[in-house]
Amino acid sequence: MEAYVVVVGCLVAGAAIGFVGGLLGIGGGLLAIPLLGLIFGMSQQAAQGTALIMVLPAILLAVRKYNQRERINVQAALVAAVSSILFTWVGARIALGLDSLLLRRVYAMFVLGIAVHYLLQLWRQRRRGGQKKLANAPLAGCHPLWFIPIGCLGGMVGGIFGIGGSVVAVPLLTSVYGLNQSRAQAFGLAMIIPGIFVALLTYARHGQADWLMGLPMALGSIALVPHGVKLAYRLPEARLKLTFACMLLVIMVLLLLNPQ
Repeated sequence: MEAYVVVVGCLVAGAAIGFVGGLLGIGGGLLAIPLLGLIFGMSQQAAQGTALIMVLPAILLAVRKYNQRERINVQAALVAAVSSILFTWVGARIALGLDSLLLRRVYAMFVLGIAVHYLLQLWRQRRRGGQKKLANAPLAGCHPLWFIPIGCLGGMVGGIFGIGGSVVAVPLLTSVYGLNQSRAQAFGLAMIIPGIFVALLTYARHGQADWLMGLPMALGSIALVPHGVKLAYRLPEARLKLTFACMLLVIMVLLLLNPQ
């Protein structure tokens, strides 16, 4: 395939992924990784490393846009971010030592688990009449140090799967810490920024990042991230969660379709 065709394709794909990442607060890596494996035949590790190139600038821009609309708790996000750094490095080292097919299958099951969590959460909300009672969240209004566990967990997940730990942080922030969906997405993205740097450096150092594809995807992603964030604040919370869960199910299918 000609280099210019790859670059143009990556620009377009990056724009679409950036929009979805801004909308759902996931940085776009969740969608980019299975597509890189399915379309370009990348190993799971190479797809994760390449996706991180795109994810980093997209997350920085998304956090800025979220923070303009609803101030992020900087102190709590910083505590979570610092606690995630070591665990991100450990997770990346684990992923680089795993068989590619095994890692892809584990990734697919992980994504399915997050999707099921959201669908169950929506089902429980509807049984209560569609209103989420934040008083039931045991850590609502807690001290910033309580965000250390979520930083550690998010860092480990981000390192192993190359997606940023927001995908596991967001459901915990809504169900346990009492944040609404859009605030949780903003916080989840802010806390993983240092970990993304660590993960990208680790994957790149081991030759598992394709910069020719990652950089144009990053440029395309930046163009549409603000529009995704804007739409996230327009959608009702229940619809946003349902969209997130359905997107995760699509990603799981894409992962399982890749035989390599």
